[in-house]
Parts: sequence; C-alpha cells; structure tokens
Amino acid sequence: MTELVFALAVGILTASGVWLLLRPRTFQVIIGLSLLSYAVNLFIFGMGRLRVGAAPVLENTEAVDPALYADPLPQALVLTAIVISFAMTALFLVVLLASRGLTGTDHVDGREDPQ
Repeated sequence: MTELVFALAVGILTASGVWLLLRPRTFQVIIGLSLLSYAVNLFIFGMGRLRVGAAPVLENTEAVDPALYADPLPQALVLTAIVISFAMTALFLVVLLASRGLTGTDHVDGREDPQ
C-alpha cells in the first residue's frame, strides 16, 4: 500500500510539473520545474527501498542481511539535489524579476496573449 501511494505521489507531481511547464507565464514554468525536481527526488528516494524503522547504516561488521537495512546513498543524493534545486529556483526567480522589469511582461515569449 505504501508503494502505491508513493507511486501516485510521484505521478501526480510529474504530471503537474509537465502541465505547468507548458503554461505561457514564466512563474508557472518555474513552479513546474520545481515540481518535476520534487518528483525526481521522490523517485530516487524510492529506489533506495522504502523501509520503515530500518537503520540506514550497519551497526557491526559481522555478516548481516542487507535487506534489513535502508540504503543511505539515495538519501544522500536526494539531500544534495534538494539543496541544488533550491539554489536553482532562487536563481530563476531573480532572472524572472529582472526579465519582467526589462520587458514589462512575464510571458515566456515576451508577448501578451491576443484578446
């Protein structure tokens, strides 16, 4: 059941991110990129086996069953990706504000919709 909810969350985040990427306004594109990065982070985290209550590291050096432990590598990769995506989003927002100040619009192509 946990895997189903997890897969649905990744699917919904991916679909929402793609939908927002196809929107004409720059802010919506930035939010879409953020949602896609969250979906990829959850996917990578899920590849490290979803184990509830399992230790991420081995406690002793004896021969143990690795299925009893969580894989710490995806957790470290996701933590690094979160920091990078936060910095990327902040940079995009600064570029968005500068572009809007110069052009007067926040449309991706620089033009307003014809009405």
